[in-house]
Amino acid sequence: MGLLRWIVGIVIIMWLLGFAFHIGGGLIHILLVIAVIVFIFDLIS
Repeated sequence: MGLLRWIVGIVIIMWLLGFAFHIGGGLIHILLVIAVIVFIFDLIS
């Protein structure tokens, strides 16, 4: 599941860039929540 960790990292970076430049809107927040859920599931399993 190394690929999932890369995806989570990229989504978090995009989320932070969205805060910095005020782009992305609600979509990036939904993707962030999904990425965090996948990351937690990866850590548990």
